Amino acid sequence: LIRRGVHKSVQSLEKDIRAWIAHWNQNPKPFVWTKTAEEILESLAKYLGRISGAGH
Repeated sequence: LIRRGVHKSVQSLEKDIRAWIAHWNQNPKPFVWTKTAEEILESLAKYLGRISGAGH
């Protein structure tokens, strides 16, 4: 419902987001992390090191 380019207006997008949330909340499932916080922070640090000073 919320794919890029599908909506003709912000109101249409908002309506579909709210519908998705209502549907999801009927049978929610917890998010399961696959990495530790340390692994995520290490990955982020590597990424920031790569893009640092890249002329952007």
